[in-house]
Amino acid sequence: MGSISIWHWLIVLVIVMMVFGTKKLRNIGSDLGGAVKGFKDGMKEGDNGAPKADNPAAAKELRDTTTIDVQAKDASNNKQG
Repeated sequence: MGSISIWHWLIVLVIVMMVFGTKKLRNIGSDLGGAVKGFKDGMKEGDNGAPKADNPAAAKELRDTTTIDVQAKDASNNKQG
């Protein structure tokens, strides 16, 4: 009584197809597929530019460009004011 059988799913599918139409459902499917493909491509591009842990020189270079010396920044602000 509480479970949903295959017949229930078929009835729901027929109702959805009647409401939205097959063309709109096909467009939704292709849009969703394109979004997933774009996400996968973006993840591949993001992984290519990041330095690996097995390359210490690249990792050190990344740390050097993203690290801010707070004491030096505070000292330069005090000289200006």
